[in-house]
Amino acid sequence: MWKEFDSSYAGFTTDGAEWLVKNIDIKLIGLDYLAVATYDDAIPAHLVFLDAREIVLVDGVKLDHVQPGIYSLHCLPLRLPKADGSPARCILYVSYCFSDVVSPLL
Repeated sequence: MWKEFDSSYAGFTTDGAEWLVKNIDIKLIGLDYLAVATYDDAIPAHLVFLDAREIVLVDGVKLDHVQPGIYSLHCLPLRLPKADGSPARCILYVSYCFSDVVSPLL
């Protein structure tokens, strides 16, 4: 019934996270899996993003049907006092799409 967990998923290593923070003015990282970091480097890489400056991490974003283009992503997190994370509704607005057909996000 359940699939075996695959720990070989793609993610940031600590070195990769440090490079991104130092070299790119990034505000948000959205990913389509459950963690921003690799399985073997999960906590240290995650902390690089959180400690360096305020970078929002959004896990589980489904972008399978989104065409390449320029978008504005708005994330509306559920306010949970004293929590360090929460579920969020993410809305993707099309600024410019490189395709004639834009598929819905959900």
